[in-house]
Amino acid sequence: MTEQNGGRATTSPALRRCVGEVTDFLEQHWARAPLHCPGADARGFADLLSLADVDDLVSSSSLRPPAFRLVRDGRPLEQASYTRSGRLGGRRLHDLPDPGRVYALFEGGATIVLQSLHRYWLPLTRFCRELELALTHPVQANAYVTPRTARGLGVHADGHDVFVLQVSGRKHWEVFAPGGQGGPGPRLLRTELAAGDALYVPRAFPHAARTADTASAHLTIGVLAYRWGEVLRDAVASVLDTLDEPLPARFGEDPSALAPRVAEQLAEVRRRLDKLDPAAIAAAAGRRFWASRPAILTGQLEQLLSLDELDDRSVLRRRPGSVCRVTVDGERLVALLGDRELAMPARLERPLRLVLAGDPFAVGDLAGDLDEAGRLVLVRRLLREGLLELVIA
Repeated sequence: MTEQNGGRATTSPALRRCVGEVTDFLEQHWARAPLHCPGADARGFADLLSLADVDDLVSSSSLRPPAFRLVRDGRPLEQASYTRSGRLGGRRLHDLPDPGRVYALFEGGATIVLQSLHRYWLPLTRFCRELELALTHPVQANAYVTPRTARGLGVHADGHDVFVLQVSGRKHWEVFAPGGQGGPGPRLLRTELAAGDALYVPRAFPHAARTADTASAHLTIGVLAYRWGEVLRDAVASVLDTLDEPLPARFGEDPSALAPRVAEQLAEVRRRLDKLDPAAIAAAAGRRFWASRPAILTGQLEQLLSLDELDDRSVLRRRPGSVCRVTVDGERLVALLGDRELAMPARLERPLRLVLAGDPFAVGDLAGDLDEAGRLVLVRRLLREGLLELVIA
């Protein structure tokens, strides 16, 4: 039994919030064309990040660069212009935020940029994980807060796809087709995003944004999509790494004499490439994604402190955003739990199916497959690993 991801994209609430009708997006726009998705609710993304949240992060969280930075007219400001020195845990630091300076520069036209919010802001950690599970590509989140009549970055193209989620205010956007030498080609889209709107911009499509008569706060959700070149490069490298015979001595004196040997080696590379198993290459690509998704362990301290209290009446559920890919080989079952593996007897496949279903269950529900001691050992281990969480009333 291997847990499958089938259908998750089309049923993902997070992806629907970004693009509206998911099937049409995947068939017509993904990696092909920009898409403006008007929102039905001006507070459509306020649960992910609000201006009050930005205030708290800037004024009282001691964020340090590069977690935040300031940009004006397309250029980053000198870090020293909005940071100060201070002590933290007895250590002298020189890059602590100076909120007064940050707000003064914001009034003067600077954009506040909060980077990698998916790493430390729980609503976006969970939102990005849901997008990751829907797309099976890594996802990141930045925020941009721009005063009125200003622009942050000029026309530029990102090295990854982005979803722009307008949190508050309004912002004008232009998206262009890729042109020569990385410059903009014909303009494909000109629109104004209002709060609750979303915009999709594929990788390498130049774009620019500016505010008019209102300030703006938006999230940029970056999709760091795996590329075919990466997958095939790894496969080719696996062949090249086996060709470790040295070149002949004095080969550089007459390169033309080396050419026949080069032809022989190229033929050998082609022969070995033809023997590679496409299914194995595809499996390795999938494992690369799943193995790099660690558990989201919010609330884990309280969960660990409850371990000794577990009994058959305890109710647990699968953690939202958790990863578990299961394979069975003979008498051995291996569960890939993001960045770790858990091996167990294959006879535990059926109780694990119940765990993976996602519905809350009581420990006693596993009685048909395990005795009391066995089922407590299983759920405690899965709770420690971050796959399960106790439903605490």
